[in-house]
Amino acid sequence: MNGVGFLAIVIGSVAVSAAANRRGWPGPLVVVVVASAVSLLPGLPRMELPPELILAFVLPPLLYSAALELSFVSFRRDLLPIAALGVGLVVFSATAVGLVAWWLFPALTVGGAFVLGAVLAPSDAVAAVALGRRLGMPNRVMTILTGESLVNDAVALVAFELAVAAYTGYRPFIDRPVPLALYSVLVGVGVGLITAMVVHQIRPRLHDPALETVFGAVVPFVAYLAASELHASGVLAVVAAGFWIGHHSADAAFATRLQSRQVWHTVDLVLEAFVFAYMGLQVSVILMDATLEGTGPLQLLLGVSVVLLVVLLARPLWIFALLSLNPSRLPRRYGVVLSWAGMRGVVTLAAAAAIPATTIAGVPAPDRNMIQAIALSVAVLTILVQGSTLQPLIRFLHISDTADRRRAEADLARALRVARRAAHDYTSRATTNGEEAVTMALIEHRIAHVLNASSHAQEPEQHDHELVQAILAHQRRALIRERDAGRLDDEVLRAVLQQLDYEEAAASTDLRTRL
Repeated sequence: MNGVGFLAIVIGSVAVSAAANRRGWPGPLVVVVVASAVSLLPGLPRMELPPELILAFVLPPLLYSAALELSFVSFRRDLLPIAALGVGLVVFSATAVGLVAWWLFPALTVGGAFVLGAVLAPSDAVAAVALGRRLGMPNRVMTILTGESLVNDAVALVAFELAVAAYTGYRPFIDRPVPLALYSVLVGVGVGLITAMVVHQIRPRLHDPALETVFGAVVPFVAYLAASELHASGVLAVVAAGFWIGHHSADAAFATRLQSRQVWHTVDLVLEAFVFAYMGLQVSVILMDATLEGTGPLQLLLGVSVVLLVVLLARPLWIFALLSLNPSRLPRRYGVVLSWAGMRGVVTLAAAAAIPATTIAGVPAPDRNMIQAIALSVAVLTILVQGSTLQPLIRFLHISDTADRRRAEADLARALRVARRAAHDYTSRATTNGEEAVTMALIEHRIAHVLNASSHAQEPEQHDHELVQAILAHQRRALIRERDAGRLDDEVLRAVLQQLDYEEAAASTDLRTRL
């Protein structure tokens, strides 16, 4: 794919997604459908990206952005179901698909069957977050889905490396599964944390929000590439770095936070649209590769149908087995939604494309095109089948985020009390009695504005901007202490800090205007 083709996909996918959103349609599904239809046009060139490009430059920013926004407190609370899905379900799905594929296609080697299983094992963070936000899933479901998708990519790629070794005869860095998995996880997480800590220490010394934002934007790429060079999990390196930076984002300057937030929202918009468009465009690649290998339409249809059925059934079987062992952990309605939200995506695409073309003996890898065709077909169909029916399922189960909104309002009210108390405490120590009346009127106005409440306090026309910044800094520290003590969720903290950042930006702009 040349630069013109890449640019055309980006512009077209963003345009289609914007049109779908205006009509209230699910943008990801519309993009996949339109791209699938476009791929069948005669004379269209083959649209393919090198797998290393997808893994190194498309996947890291998407995973990093999701990790930045995910609440560490919520992730820690649901660590058990996230680990059960992110690790256990990957192994279960890969095994189930591999065994069925080996039975279904006698000519397929054991290694080839389990390569297919590893490729189709991980659900996709991009699809989960994009569709979940659009459908208004409860926060806990979104946390589990996102956390699972961030973890299972690394587990699936380790399984893929071992399966490819059996399939082609190439030896992996460590040829035993458990030591390889432990090395990949520990070194990957370590690289991610070290990268994040170094960036966290250097960035404030740049004293330029634009430079700080750019410096922060390279974190996912550095973490991924550094871990990959050490034969560790680049995915977990990116996730660990995102968690660290996101959890410590309150330490950055307000202008850096505001700029970074907009940058990553833009990156998400463009890359999500591109990924779904690229998935749809693989329809022509699937048909072309299957034809080149001599796979008949009925054989391909049978293989795709059976493997898709196994992929769709493995997830609910695993989830409801877990719920039966520990039913109090998660409502069954949530379990139903989780079991139907396992769309495949960018990791499946990249892994399928990364299957070696030859074995260690130099001969063509057996049934490689067929494995790729089945994997890509199943990935596209999960987006279309599960994505299009997820919203009716949520409505049928009467699941909404109303309780989450009420809880968020209560948390926001608690944050208001913390911010107001911090401001009162600061002004009682830092101002004289005459100044305090004016300053407290300013505080009441700003806190009410932060929480979108009506305020009867009038902002003084003259005020000390340094005092305003000091009050806001004191409020941030108080809110962070509440978060660290477990009394305030990361998501609420970020929402309040964002409004405080806007207030500080407005005060700084007003000061520059006066000067």
